[in-house]
Amino acid sequence: MMFLNKKLFTTALLGLLVTLSIIALVLSLVGVEDVTLPPTVQYGMVFDAGSSHTSLFVYEWDSDKQNNTGVVSQTLSCDVQGPGISSYADDPPKAGDSLRECLDKALKVVPAAKQRDVSAYFGATAGMRLLREQNSSAADQVLAEIAKTMQEYPVAFCGAQIITGEEEGAYGWITINYLLESFTKYSPKAHTWVHPEAANSFGALDLGGASTQISFAPKGSFINWNETSRFMLYGYNYNIYTHSYLCYGQNEMWKRLAKELIMESSSSTLVEHPCYPKDYKETISLSSFRTSPCTNQSDPRLPLDDRNVTLEGRSNASGCLVAIKKLFNFSACGQSQDCSFDGIYQPPVSGQFFAFSAFYYNFKFLNLTEGQSLATVRETIERFCARTWEDLSSNYPEENPERLPKYCANANYILTLLLDAYKFNETSWNNIFFQMKVGSTNVGWTLGYMLNLTNMIPAEAPVWVKGHTPSLWAAAVAFITLTLALGLVALVVLLWT
Repeated sequence: MMFLNKKLFTTALLGLLVTLSIIALVLSLVGVEDVTLPPTVQYGMVFDAGSSHTSLFVYEWDSDKQNNTGVVSQTLSCDVQGPGISSYADDPPKAGDSLRECLDKALKVVPAAKQRDVSAYFGATAGMRLLREQNSSAADQVLAEIAKTMQEYPVAFCGAQIITGEEEGAYGWITINYLLESFTKYSPKAHTWVHPEAANSFGALDLGGASTQISFAPKGSFINWNETSRFMLYGYNYNIYTHSYLCYGQNEMWKRLAKELIMESSSSTLVEHPCYPKDYKETISLSSFRTSPCTNQSDPRLPLDDRNVTLEGRSNASGCLVAIKKLFNFSACGQSQDCSFDGIYQPPVSGQFFAFSAFYYNFKFLNLTEGQSLATVRETIERFCARTWEDLSSNYPEENPERLPKYCANANYILTLLLDAYKFNETSWNNIFFQMKVGSTNVGWTLGYMLNLTNMIPAEAPVWVKGHTPSLWAAAVAFITLTLALGLVALVVLLWT
C-alpha cells in the first residue's frame, strides 16, 4: 500500500513538472520582440586656429544620428597656449608642438577603446588666409607640421586645412541655430522631430582678429546667388546669405587705422590718435605695415623706411568715430540699400542676430551685453572714450595694458560695422544679442563644422536583440524557477522510491 502511494505521488509530481515545463516554454516564446540596444557614443574633435589664438573642442553624439545628422554636444574646450599658428611662419615646428597639451587633455575625456575612431579636424581661418596670400609656402609648412603632430596621436586625423570665410560664416550660423533649436526640436506628444523653417532662424555676426562674417536667412529671394551658402542638416536643405570680409577683423583694423592716421599726419614722428586715451603713447615701426597683406600696399603719403612713429592718445570719441569710418568705402554702394560697403551685395537684415567673438568680448568689458538701447550704447562708448590713460589704468589694474587702450577703437568699430555697414537701425538694434555661450556650449564655427561633417560620418547600424515585455519575462522566470525546484523534488522522490 505504501509503495502504491509513493508511485501515485511520483506520477503526480512528474505530471506537474511536465505541465510547468510546458507553461515555462510557452511563456519564454510568446511576446518575443525585436528590440535595439541603446546607441553607442561617437566622438569628434575640431581645432579652431584663429589669427590670434587656437582652441580645441571635443564633441560627442549618439551613433544612430537623426536624419543623417548627429545630435551633438560639447564635451571639452581647451585654449592652446601661445599666439595664432600664422605667427609660427618662421618656425613651423612650434605650431605643431603648441597643440600637444590640448590633445593630451582631449584623450583623457575620450574612452581608450573609442580613440582610434575619433574624427579629428583642424580648421584655420583668416590669419592663415592672410599668410597664404603673403607666403603660400610658409602657410603650407605650418599646416604640414600641424598634420605631423596630429598623426602622432591615436585619432582618425582628417587633415589640416584653411577654411574659407564663407564657410566660417555659414558654420557659425549652423552652430547658433542648432543650439537654439532652430533646426530640429523633439515633440513629446508626437514622439517625432519637427523642423522649423530657415526664415525663423537667428543670424550670426562674428568678429575675429583678421576677418568678420555676417550670415542670415533674408526675407524674400536672393538677387546675388554667389553670396549664398547651401547645405543639408537633419534631412532638410538650407540656403542662407553669408559674406566674409578679410582685413576687417579687429587686429587688422588696428593696423589699418594706425597707417591711415600716420599718412594723414603732418608730423613724421609724433601722430595724434583720437581713439587712444589721453597721455597714452605707443611706438610702432613703419616696417610692421609690410607684415600683413591688409596694410602692405604702397602709398605715396607713407615713406618706405623703417623709422619708428609714436602714436599719442587724445581721448576724442567723435574724432575716433570719424577716423574709423574712413576705413570703409561706403561710397562704392551709392544709394543702394542692398549693399554693405566696398560694393558688396547684402540683402536687408531681418530677424534676430547673435553677435559673438570680439563683438561680445568688447561689449562685455563695457557692460553692454544686457540688451541696452542703441542710445545707451552710444552714450556709454562716448563716456569711456573720454577717459584718460591714468584713469583707465588705475580703475582696470587687472586688464591687459596692451588691450585696455584699444577698447574705444573697438567699440566705435563695432558701431560702424553694425550700423553703417550692415545697416542695423534703432529698431533692429534691439534684435542683436551679444553672447558667447548658449548653455555650456561655446558659440563659434567649430560646432557647425562638426554637425555638417556628421552627415559624412556613417551612422552605426543598430544592434538588434530578442526581448520580452517585463511582465511576461517575470512570469517565465518564475515558472522556470518553480520547474527547477519541482525537478529537484522529483529527483529526490525517485531516489527514495
